Amino acid sequence: MTPPHEAAQLAEPSPTPNEQLQAVAELLARRRDEEAPREEEAIAREVHALIDELHPADMAYILEGLPLEDRIWVWRLVPRDRDGDILLEVSDSVRDTLLADMDNAEIVAAAQSLDADEIADLAPDLPDDVVQDIIESQDVEDRADLQQALSYPEGTVGALMDFEVVSIREDVTCEVALRYLRRYDELPRQTDSIFVVDRDDRLKGILALNRLLVTDPDVEVAGIYERDVVAFGPEDDSDDAAQSFDRYDLVCAPVVDAQRKVVGRITVDAVLEYVRDRQEAQALGKVGLREEEDIFASVWDSARNRGPWLALNLCTAFIASRVVGLFEGSIAQLAALAALMPIVAGIGGNSGNQTTTLIVRALALGQVSPANARRLLAKELCISVVNGVVWGGVLGLIAFGLYRNLALGGVMALAMLLNLIVAALAGIFIPLAMERFGRDPAVGSSVFLTFMTDSMGFFIFLGLATLFLL
Repeated sequence: MTPPHEAAQLAEPSPTPNEQLQAVAELLARRRDEEAPREEEAIAREVHALIDELHPADMAYILEGLPLEDRIWVWRLVPRDRDGDILLEVSDSVRDTLLADMDNAEIVAAAQSLDADEIADLAPDLPDDVVQDIIESQDVEDRADLQQALSYPEGTVGALMDFEVVSIREDVTCEVALRYLRRYDELPRQTDSIFVVDRDDRLKGILALNRLLVTDPDVEVAGIYERDVVAFGPEDDSDDAAQSFDRYDLVCAPVVDAQRKVVGRITVDAVLEYVRDRQEAQALGKVGLREEEDIFASVWDSARNRGPWLALNLCTAFIASRVVGLFEGSIAQLAALAALMPIVAGIGGNSGNQTTTLIVRALALGQVSPANARRLLAKELCISVVNGVVWGGVLGLIAFGLYRNLALGGVMALAMLLNLIVAALAGIFIPLAMERFGRDPAVGSSVFLTFMTDSMGFFIFLGLATLFLL
């Protein structure tokens, strides 16, 4: 029986990544303290003891949470045989800072512990001569896999697949299949099924491991494997693959060439990482940030990264201000217009963002087509009319109550209705146009939408006021 004090020790939870980061940060603060005695070697040993056994993902979290100088100091304490796994886990911006601290020989050595698909993930961040050195350092089989992995463009299934394939023939028994599996030291990660192939390695189906384990050993594989298989080609779109993994609850799936020969597999962890990176890039792109910005980057680098989007915003804001400037005389005669016009623009922007979000999501899921586009447009216009009548009426009553001007209330209600219609049209056509021109509709749509709803909101409201009130 386990003694009580030992049970308590076993039950003690491990530090969270945030707690580990705080512990490292405190040690680094001691190192920078000029009043403390110079004990850099002792502090280095303490930091090394904290990070030595950390999972690569936890180590990446710590490095991402440290300023550049501290990050490099800690990075140099990491055992060199762990460099490759950690480089895979950190963000692109942090990876650039770490690679800049390594010479070519260190980078090549770090790549030796990685599989071909993992090296292909790092390759876009490496100089061409370093990639060539890594290729030449591989043995013949790994070199062929690496060159194949590097041949597929980003955003395709081939760029996500790995080459750790376990396959068997359909004419063997379950006992033979189990003996074959026992030859492995361990099965590749995310293996829930075995690919069934013919003599030419053409895919016939898959055999779930749980079914193999409970089936009579003398039964042939041909009688129990599944022939209806979700398989992908190396050139297939990664977004389509991600949707299939979600729809069919896949753990891994075969990747086959035009002759149905198995060339690799794609796993759920690779798909999840792709989806996470894509969502992060889109979230940053909505506010004009590129994913390579490091939170601890220099002021100049950050300003240069954000500048182009701010310049675009400046242009759109200037145009909107000029629209208002056209009606300076009207505003001077009726000060209430200045107080009410931001309401029309703001509500239009919110309504348009709702429409844009739905359209972007539908585009990502492949739900928008020429066959249903007209019906979708009609629906959104009807919604905008309903909301315009209801909420335009409410705002018209509020305007009448505040200023005791019936005509002003009517202008407010009509302007709200018209701007919500404009917002619906912009919310549909802006992401569709960006998709048509090969741009990501999730990145930048909100800026153009805000420009449209602000400019048209001001123009409609002030124009109607000029016509009917002055």
